[in-house]
Amino acid sequence: MSSSTEDTTSSSESEAADSAKANSTLEFIEKLSDVPMGRLPPNIEFQRTRVECKADAPIHTDTFQYNGAYASMGVDNNLLDSFCDNFKVEVINLTEDEMEFDMIGIDPALANAFRRILVAEVPTMAIEKVLIADNTSVIQDEVLAHRLGLIPIKVDPRSFEFTGNNTPDEKNTIVFKLHVQCKRGGQRISVKSKELIWLPNGSEFPLESQDTKSESSSKEKTYTSFTCSQDSLPEFSDNPIAPTSGDIIIARLGPGQVIELEAHAVKGIGKTHAKWSPVAPVWYRMLPEVIISQDIEDEMAEKLVATCPVKVFDIEDIGNAGKKRATVARPRACTLCRECIREGKGWENSISLQRKKDHFIFKIESTGVLPPEVLFTEAVKILEDKCDRVISDLS
Repeated sequence: MSSSTEDTTSSSESEAADSAKANSTLEFIEKLSDVPMGRLPPNIEFQRTRVECKADAPIHTDTFQYNGAYASMGVDNNLLDSFCDNFKVEVINLTEDEMEFDMIGIDPALANAFRRILVAEVPTMAIEKVLIADNTSVIQDEVLAHRLGLIPIKVDPRSFEFTGNNTPDEKNTIVFKLHVQCKRGGQRISVKSKELIWLPNGSEFPLESQDTKSESSSKEKTYTSFTCSQDSLPEFSDNPIAPTSGDIIIARLGPGQVIELEAHAVKGIGKTHAKWSPVAPVWYRMLPEVIISQDIEDEMAEKLVATCPVKVFDIEDIGNAGKKRATVARPRACTLCRECIREGKGWENSISLQRKKDHFIFKIESTGVLPPEVLFTEAVKILEDKCDRVISDLS
Protein backbone atom coordinates (compact mmCIF):
# COMPACT_ATOMS: atom_id res chain seq x y z
CA MET A 1 0.00 0.00 0.00
CA SER A 2 2.80 2.41 0.88
CA SER A 3 4.59 1.54 -2.39
CA SER A 4 1.53 2.58 -4.39
CA THR A 5 1.35 5.89 -2.55
CA GLU A 6 5.04 6.63 -3.25
CA ASP A 7 4.55 5.92 -6.98
CA THR A 8 1.59 8.30 -7.12
CA THR A 9 3.58 11.05 -5.35
CA SER A 10 6.56 10.57 -7.71
CA SER A 11 4.30 10.74 -10.76
CA SER A 12 2.69 13.96 -9.54
CA GLU A 13 6.08 15.58 -8.96
CA SER A 14 7.22 14.57 -12.48
CA GLU A 15 4.09 16.04 -14.06
CA ALA A 16 4.57 19.25 -12.09
CA ALA A 17 8.20 19.51 -13.26
CA ASP A 18 7.20 18.94 -16.90
CA SER A 19 4.45 21.54 -16.59
CA ALA A 20 6.87 24.09 -15.12
CA LYS A 21 9.39 23.41 -17.88
CA ALA A 22 6.73 23.82 -20.55
CA ASN A 23 5.58 27.11 -18.98
CA SER A 24 9.13 28.46 -18.90
CA THR A 25 9.67 27.49 -22.55
CA LEU A 26 6.42 29.18 -23.51
CA GLU A 27 7.40 32.34 -21.62
CA PHE A 28 10.78 32.34 -23.41
CA ILE A 29 9.10 32.04 -26.81
CA GLU A 30 6.62 34.81 -26.00
CA LYS A 31 9.49 37.14 -25.08
CA LEU A 32 11.23 36.59 -28.42
CA SER A 33 11.01 39.54 -30.80
CA ASP A 34 9.06 39.09 -34.02
CA VAL A 35 10.95 38.00 -37.13
CA PRO A 36 11.42 41.14 -39.25
CA MET A 37 9.50 40.83 -42.51
CA GLY A 38 11.23 41.81 -45.73
CA ARG A 39 14.76 41.10 -44.52
CA LEU A 40 16.60 38.15 -43.06
CA PRO A 41 17.85 38.01 -39.46
CA PRO A 42 21.63 38.51 -39.22
CA ASN A 43 22.36 34.86 -38.42
CA ILE A 44 20.31 33.59 -41.40
CA GLU A 45 21.85 36.20 -43.71
CA PHE A 46 25.31 35.08 -42.57
CA GLN A 47 24.51 31.43 -43.32
CA ARG A 48 23.14 32.42 -46.74
CA THR A 49 26.16 34.47 -47.84
CA ARG A 50 29.14 32.96 -46.04
CA VAL A 51 30.94 29.66 -45.58
CA GLU A 52 32.48 29.57 -42.12
CA CYS A 53 35.67 27.56 -41.74
CA LYS A 54 36.17 25.89 -38.37
CA ALA A 55 39.28 24.05 -37.23
CA ASP A 56 37.85 20.66 -38.19
CA ALA A 57 35.58 21.41 -41.18
CA PRO A 58 33.69 24.22 -42.96
CA ILE A 59 30.01 24.83 -42.17
CA HIS A 60 27.10 26.56 -43.96
CA THR A 61 28.32 25.22 -47.31
CA ASP A 62 24.85 24.91 -48.87
CA THR A 63 23.44 27.44 -51.32
CA PHE A 64 19.72 28.21 -51.52
CA GLN A 65 18.94 28.50 -55.21
CA TYR A 66 15.13 28.51 -55.31
CA ASN A 67 12.96 31.61 -55.09
CA GLY A 68 10.76 30.54 -52.18
CA ALA A 69 13.55 29.67 -49.75
CA TYR A 70 12.68 32.61 -47.44
CA ALA A 71 9.07 33.24 -48.43
CA SER A 72 7.87 32.90 -44.82
CA MET A 73 10.02 35.92 -43.91
CA GLY A 74 8.77 38.01 -46.81
CA VAL A 75 12.09 37.80 -48.67
CA ASP A 76 12.07 37.05 -52.40
CA ASN A 77 15.15 34.93 -53.18
CA ASN A 78 14.85 35.61 -56.93
CA LEU A 79 18.19 34.60 -58.41
CA LEU A 80 17.62 36.31 -61.76
CA ASP A 81 16.90 39.71 -60.21
CA SER A 82 19.86 39.34 -57.85
CA PHE A 83 22.13 38.40 -60.76
CA CYS A 84 21.03 41.37 -62.88
CA ASP A 85 21.48 43.81 -59.99
CA ASN A 86 24.74 42.58 -58.49
CA PHE A 87 26.79 40.73 -61.14
CA LYS A 88 30.05 42.35 -62.19
CA VAL A 89 33.53 41.37 -63.31
CA GLU A 90 36.66 43.09 -61.99
CA VAL A 91 39.98 42.33 -63.71
CA ILE A 92 42.78 42.06 -61.15
CA ASN A 93 45.71 41.03 -63.34
CA LEU A 94 46.09 40.58 -67.11
CA THR A 95 49.15 39.35 -69.02
CA GLU A 96 49.65 37.79 -72.43
CA ASP A 97 48.72 34.28 -71.27
CA GLU A 98 47.10 34.75 -67.84
CA MET A 99 44.14 36.64 -66.47
CA GLU A 100 42.91 36.87 -62.89
CA PHE A 101 39.56 38.51 -62.25
CA ASP A 102 36.75 38.59 -59.70
CA MET A 103 33.25 37.40 -60.56
CA ILE A 104 30.86 39.03 -58.07
CA GLY A 105 27.18 38.31 -57.52
CA ILE A 106 27.17 34.91 -59.19
CA ASP A 107 26.10 31.42 -58.13
CA PRO A 108 28.71 28.63 -57.80
CA ALA A 109 26.94 26.56 -60.46
CA LEU A 110 27.27 29.37 -62.99
CA ALA A 111 30.92 29.96 -62.12
CA ASN A 112 31.57 26.26 -62.67
CA ALA A 113 29.71 26.42 -66.00
CA PHE A 114 32.23 29.00 -67.24
CA ARG A 115 35.11 26.80 -66.10
CA ARG A 116 33.75 23.70 -67.85
CA ILE A 117 33.07 25.62 -71.07
CA LEU A 118 36.61 27.01 -71.09
CA VAL A 119 38.06 23.53 -70.63
CA ALA A 120 35.85 21.56 -73.00
CA GLU A 121 33.85 23.70 -75.42
CA VAL A 122 35.90 26.65 -76.70
CA PRO A 123 37.27 25.42 -80.07
CA THR A 124 40.93 25.55 -81.16
CA MET A 125 43.10 24.09 -83.91
CA ALA A 126 45.20 20.99 -83.19
CA ILE A 127 47.02 18.34 -85.22
CA GLU A 128 44.68 15.44 -85.88
CA LYS A 129 46.13 13.55 -88.85
CA VAL A 130 49.83 12.70 -89.29
CA LEU A 131 51.16 11.27 -92.56
CA ILE A 132 54.54 9.66 -91.83
CA ALA A 133 56.86 9.09 -94.80
CA ASP A 134 59.87 8.02 -92.74
CA ASN A 135 60.54 7.54 -89.03
CA THR A 136 63.67 5.72 -87.91
CA SER A 137 63.73 7.28 -84.42
CA VAL A 138 63.11 5.25 -81.25
CA ILE A 139 59.65 6.83 -80.90
CA GLN A 140 56.83 4.76 -82.38
CA ASP A 141 54.66 6.35 -85.05
CA GLU A 142 51.53 6.53 -82.87
CA VAL A 143 53.45 8.08 -79.93
CA LEU A 144 55.02 10.63 -82.28
CA ALA A 145 51.57 11.52 -83.66
CA HIS A 146 50.23 11.92 -80.13
CA ARG A 147 53.08 14.25 -79.14
CA LEU A 148 52.47 16.37 -82.24
CA GLY A 149 48.77 16.62 -81.40
CA LEU A 150 49.56 18.15 -78.00
CA ILE A 151 51.56 21.05 -79.46
CA PRO A 152 49.38 24.21 -79.21
CA ILE A 153 49.09 26.16 -82.47
CA LYS A 154 48.92 29.94 -82.39
CA VAL A 155 46.07 30.70 -84.77
CA ASP A 156 42.58 32.13 -84.36
CA PRO A 157 40.18 29.16 -84.71
CA ARG A 158 37.35 31.55 -85.59
CA SER A 159 38.96 31.87 -89.04
CA PHE A 160 38.35 28.18 -89.73
CA GLU A 161 35.41 25.82 -90.09
CA PHE A 162 34.85 22.39 -88.57
CA THR A 163 35.96 19.68 -91.00
CA GLY A 164 33.18 17.16 -90.51
CA ASN A 165 33.02 14.96 -93.60
CA ASN A 166 34.19 17.74 -95.92
CA THR A 167 37.28 17.60 -98.09
CA PRO A 168 40.34 19.15 -96.39
CA ASP A 169 40.80 22.64 -97.82
CA GLU A 170 42.15 26.08 -96.89
CA LYS A 171 39.03 26.81 -94.81
CA ASN A 172 39.24 23.84 -92.44
CA THR A 173 42.80 22.45 -92.45
CA ILE A 174 46.31 23.65 -91.61
CA VAL A 175 49.25 21.62 -92.96
CA PHE A 176 52.74 21.44 -91.41
CA LYS A 177 55.84 19.69 -92.71
CA LEU A 178 58.55 18.14 -90.53
CA HIS A 179 61.75 16.79 -92.10
CA VAL A 180 64.76 16.45 -89.77
CA GLN A 181 67.79 14.16 -90.07
CA CYS A 182 70.72 13.56 -87.75
CA LYS A 183 73.98 13.17 -89.65
CA ARG A 184 75.95 9.97 -89.29
CA GLY A 185 78.87 10.35 -86.94
CA GLY A 186 77.35 13.45 -85.37
CA GLN A 187 75.90 14.16 -81.94
CA ARG A 188 72.32 13.37 -80.95
CA ILE A 189 69.93 16.23 -81.74
CA SER A 190 66.57 17.38 -80.38
CA VAL A 191 63.69 17.82 -82.77
CA LYS A 192 61.73 20.86 -81.59
CA SER A 193 58.42 22.40 -82.54
CA LYS A 194 60.18 25.21 -84.45
CA GLU A 195 61.03 22.57 -87.07
CA LEU A 196 57.33 22.38 -88.02
CA ILE A 197 57.07 24.34 -91.28
CA TRP A 198 53.68 25.74 -92.27
CA LEU A 199 52.59 24.80 -95.81
CA PRO A 200 50.12 27.52 -96.86
CA ASN A 201 49.46 25.76 -100.19
CA GLY A 202 48.40 22.53 -98.51
CA SER A 203 49.76 19.01 -98.59
CA GLU A 204 52.81 18.13 -100.68
CA PHE A 205 52.46 14.36 -100.34
CA PRO A 206 50.93 12.72 -103.43
CA LEU A 207 47.64 10.99 -102.82
CA GLU A 208 47.91 7.21 -103.23
CA SER A 209 45.81 6.13 -106.21
CA GLN A 210 45.30 2.89 -108.06
CA ASP A 211 44.65 4.72 -111.33
CA THR A 212 48.21 5.60 -112.33
CA LYS A 213 47.34 6.35 -116.00
CA SER A 214 44.97 9.18 -115.16
CA GLU A 215 47.48 10.60 -112.71
CA SER A 216 50.17 10.90 -115.36
CA SER A 217 48.01 13.09 -117.59
CA SER A 218 46.70 15.47 -114.93
CA LYS A 219 47.93 17.50 -112.01
CA GLU A 220 49.17 15.30 -109.17
CA LYS A 221 46.58 15.08 -106.37
CA THR A 222 47.53 15.50 -102.74
CA TYR A 223 45.81 14.88 -99.40
CA THR A 224 44.25 18.39 -99.43
CA SER A 225 42.32 20.40 -102.00
CA PHE A 226 43.37 24.01 -101.49
CA THR A 227 41.91 26.48 -104.01
CA CYS A 228 44.19 29.30 -102.84
CA SER A 229 47.22 29.82 -100.65
CA GLN A 230 46.44 30.50 -96.99
CA ASP A 231 49.12 33.19 -96.76
CA SER A 232 47.19 35.19 -99.36
CA LEU A 233 44.26 35.51 -96.96
CA PRO A 234 44.26 38.81 -95.00
CA GLU A 235 44.09 37.16 -91.56
CA PHE A 236 47.31 35.18 -92.20
CA SER A 237 49.33 37.51 -94.43
CA ASP A 238 50.85 39.32 -91.43
CA ASN A 239 50.46 36.48 -88.90
CA PRO A 240 52.03 33.26 -90.19
CA ILE A 241 50.73 30.12 -88.51
CA ALA A 242 53.15 28.39 -86.14
CA PRO A 243 53.29 26.59 -82.77
CA THR A 244 52.90 28.86 -79.74
CA SER A 245 56.45 27.97 -78.68
CA GLY A 246 59.35 26.80 -80.79
CA ASP A 247 61.15 25.05 -77.93
CA ILE A 248 58.77 22.12 -77.37
CA ILE A 249 60.79 18.91 -77.77
CA ILE A 250 59.12 16.42 -80.11
CA ALA A 251 61.80 13.71 -80.29
CA ARG A 252 65.50 12.97 -79.98
CA LEU A 253 67.41 11.65 -82.99
CA GLY A 254 70.61 9.63 -82.97
CA PRO A 255 73.20 9.51 -85.77
CA GLY A 256 71.62 8.42 -89.05
CA GLN A 257 68.03 8.67 -87.79
CA VAL A 258 65.40 10.69 -89.68
CA ILE A 259 61.80 11.89 -89.32
CA GLU A 260 59.79 13.00 -92.34
CA LEU A 261 56.08 13.65 -92.07
CA GLU A 262 53.12 15.91 -92.70
CA ALA A 263 50.80 17.03 -89.91
CA HIS A 264 47.25 18.20 -90.61
CA ALA A 265 45.55 20.38 -87.97
CA VAL A 266 41.77 20.74 -87.80
CA LYS A 267 39.25 22.53 -85.60
CA GLY A 268 37.87 20.76 -82.51
CA ILE A 269 36.88 21.10 -78.85
CA GLY A 270 38.33 19.76 -75.63
CA LYS A 271 35.27 17.59 -75.06
CA THR A 272 36.49 15.43 -77.95
CA HIS A 273 40.16 15.37 -76.92
CA ALA A 274 42.26 17.36 -74.45
CA LYS A 275 44.59 18.55 -77.24
CA TRP A 276 41.86 20.98 -78.33
CA SER A 277 41.50 22.51 -74.87
CA PRO A 278 42.67 26.17 -75.03
CA VAL A 279 43.57 26.45 -71.34
CA ALA A 280 46.22 24.89 -69.14
CA PRO A 281 44.68 25.25 -65.68
CA VAL A 282 41.52 27.28 -65.23
CA TRP A 283 40.21 27.48 -61.68
CA TYR A 284 38.17 29.52 -59.27
CA ARG A 285 37.76 29.82 -55.52
CA MET A 286 35.52 31.78 -53.20
CA LEU A 287 36.92 35.05 -51.90
CA PRO A 288 38.38 34.43 -48.41
CA GLU A 289 37.65 36.76 -45.50
CA VAL A 290 39.90 36.82 -42.43
CA ILE A 291 38.57 38.68 -39.39
CA ILE A 292 40.38 39.21 -36.09
CA SER A 293 37.59 39.64 -33.54
CA GLN A 294 39.85 39.94 -30.48
CA ASP A 295 43.22 41.69 -30.37
CA ILE A 296 46.26 39.41 -30.60
CA GLU A 297 49.30 41.21 -29.24
CA ASP A 298 53.04 40.94 -28.60
CA GLU A 299 54.44 37.38 -28.56
CA MET A 300 51.13 35.84 -29.65
CA ALA A 301 51.01 38.24 -32.61
CA GLU A 302 54.51 37.23 -33.71
CA LYS A 303 53.60 33.57 -33.35
CA LEU A 304 50.48 34.09 -35.48
CA VAL A 305 52.48 35.77 -38.25
CA ALA A 306 55.02 32.93 -38.23
CA THR A 307 52.26 30.29 -38.28
CA CYS A 308 50.61 31.45 -41.52
CA PRO A 309 52.41 29.84 -44.52
CA VAL A 310 51.19 32.47 -47.05
CA LYS A 311 51.83 35.52 -44.82
CA VAL A 312 48.26 36.76 -44.54
CA PHE A 313 48.98 38.50 -41.23
CA ASP A 314 51.31 41.35 -40.39
CA ILE A 315 52.30 43.26 -37.23
CA GLU A 316 51.62 46.91 -36.48
CA ASP A 317 52.95 49.01 -33.61
CA ILE A 318 50.38 50.49 -31.23
CA GLY A 319 51.08 53.34 -28.84
CA ASN A 320 54.49 54.34 -27.58
CA ALA A 321 55.02 51.44 -25.20
CA GLY A 322 56.43 49.16 -27.88
CA LYS A 323 53.31 47.00 -28.00
CA LYS A 324 52.55 45.07 -31.18
CA ARG A 325 49.27 43.88 -32.60
CA ALA A 326 48.47 41.40 -35.36
CA THR A 327 46.56 42.72 -38.39
CA VAL A 328 45.15 41.15 -41.56
CA ALA A 329 47.39 42.46 -44.35
CA ARG A 330 46.71 40.13 -47.30
CA PRO A 331 43.34 38.37 -46.88
CA ARG A 332 43.11 37.55 -50.59
CA ALA A 333 46.19 35.32 -50.31
CA CYS A 334 44.55 33.12 -47.66
CA THR A 335 44.19 29.49 -48.75
CA LEU A 336 42.13 28.58 -45.68
CA CYS A 337 44.67 26.03 -44.51
CA ARG A 338 43.35 26.88 -41.00
CA GLU A 339 46.78 26.64 -39.37
CA CYS A 340 46.04 29.92 -37.58
CA ILE A 341 43.01 28.50 -35.74
CA ARG A 342 44.45 25.06 -35.00
CA GLU A 343 46.92 26.37 -32.44
CA GLY A 344 44.34 26.32 -29.69
CA LYS A 345 40.84 27.23 -28.61
CA GLY A 346 41.87 30.79 -27.84
CA TRP A 347 42.90 31.53 -31.43
CA GLU A 348 39.76 29.93 -32.86
CA ASN A 349 37.73 32.35 -30.74
CA SER A 350 39.87 35.31 -31.84
CA ILE A 351 40.09 34.62 -35.60
CA SER A 352 37.21 34.01 -38.00
CA LEU A 353 37.83 32.46 -41.42
CA GLN A 354 35.06 32.82 -43.98
CA ARG A 355 34.35 32.57 -47.70
CA LYS A 356 31.86 34.68 -49.66
CA LYS A 357 29.49 32.41 -51.54
CA ASP A 358 28.83 34.86 -54.38
CA HIS A 359 32.33 36.26 -54.91
CA PHE A 360 34.81 34.16 -56.88
CA ILE A 361 38.48 34.63 -57.70
CA PHE A 362 38.78 33.27 -61.23
CA LYS A 363 42.07 32.57 -63.03
CA ILE A 364 42.58 31.58 -66.67
CA GLU A 365 45.95 30.37 -67.98
CA SER A 366 45.91 30.11 -71.76
CA THR A 367 48.05 27.62 -73.69
CA GLY A 368 48.88 30.54 -75.98
CA VAL A 369 46.44 29.82 -78.80
CA LEU A 370 44.29 32.84 -77.87
CA PRO A 371 44.61 35.61 -75.26
CA PRO A 372 42.81 34.77 -71.99
CA GLU A 373 40.37 37.69 -72.29
CA VAL A 374 39.28 36.39 -75.71
CA LEU A 375 38.81 32.89 -74.29
CA PHE A 376 36.51 34.21 -71.57
CA THR A 377 34.52 36.23 -74.11
CA GLU A 378 34.08 33.11 -76.26
CA ALA A 379 32.95 31.14 -73.20
CA VAL A 380 30.29 33.78 -72.48
CA LYS A 381 29.06 33.53 -76.08
CA ILE A 382 28.83 29.74 -75.86
CA LEU A 383 26.85 29.92 -72.61
CA GLU A 384 24.58 32.52 -74.18
CA ASP A 385 23.94 30.21 -77.15
CA LYS A 386 23.08 27.37 -74.77
CA CYS A 387 20.55 29.57 -72.97
CA ASP A 388 19.01 30.68 -76.29
CA ARG A 389 18.57 27.04 -77.33
CA VAL A 390 16.87 26.17 -74.04
CA ILE A 391 14.51 29.13 -74.34
CA SER A 392 13.78 28.21 -77.97
CA ASP A 393 13.01 24.59 -77.04
CA LEU A 394 10.72 25.64 -74.20
CA SER A 395 8.80 28.24 -76.20
